[in-house]
Amino acid sequence: MPFYSRYRPPTHERNTKDPMFTATMTESVSHTPVHHSATAVVPSGERSPAPVRNVSICDTQPVTAEGIRTLLNSSADLRFGPAADSLAQAKEVLLQSEPAVMVIDKAFGIQAILDWLGNLRAGGTESHSGNPLDITGIVVWGGSITEAEALRFLQAGARGILRKTAAVGTILACLRTVAAGRSWMEDSVFRDSNRSERYPRSELTAREQQVLELVEQGFKNKEIAHELGIRPGTVKIHLKHIFEKTGVHGRYGLALSGLRQREAVPVPA
Repeated sequence: MPFYSRYRPPTHERNTKDPMFTATMTESVSHTPVHHSATAVVPSGERSPAPVRNVSICDTQPVTAEGIRTLLNSSADLRFGPAADSLAQAKEVLLQSEPAVMVIDKAFGIQAILDWLGNLRAGGTESHSGNPLDITGIVVWGGSITEAEALRFLQAGARGILRKTAAVGTILACLRTVAAGRSWMEDSVFRDSNRSERYPRSELTAREQQVLELVEQGFKNKEIAHELGIRPGTVKIHLKHIFEKTGVHGRYGLALSGLRQREAVPVPA
């Protein structure tokens, strides 16, 4: 948040005994803004508390937002921020309040959320601190989320995927992880992505590595063929070899494995 103050001459030009100088200094200090994630000053030798981060929620059911509020009331490092009941209102909350985390209800519609994320990522809606997706971590949650849906949300810019039926500890762990700037993927949603960890990528050829990286970015077979200058049929052959070497079944599993290896933090199902 920009801080504007009146011009004051350099110290050597000021009369520190002048009452106006003292009043000006007092006024400047008293109007210094306090950042929402600032930590309290503690005596030397004691451990500093974790920064307090705001969490906002955009849900179709107001009672759900109240449930999150109650949950966060017992947390020392997470604080309930402004709530929204529409994606348009959620955007305003992001721009004006800049919470550390925004939880979005999947019930608003998959395509509507993807379009909303795409609009934020494209820019043109930046707050004074930058792009909203760089400032706020988006968590999409719902009663049920498939691997394919989760992958689309993550590739669109979301940082976390969570089930509404998750345990309280899991919900808090997700919010803290995303607030810290990392991604969260729940094992109960991403069932098969662990399997690739047993198969080192060094077994893949250079071309297979290229195909795999494009799959992780969401490219389709025809797009991969165009990007690499090969035939779509050749892409299918490379994918067959990749599946055999990694032990992962399906392109969604490959993409999710890539996301996890790069940055995601899983939890036990």
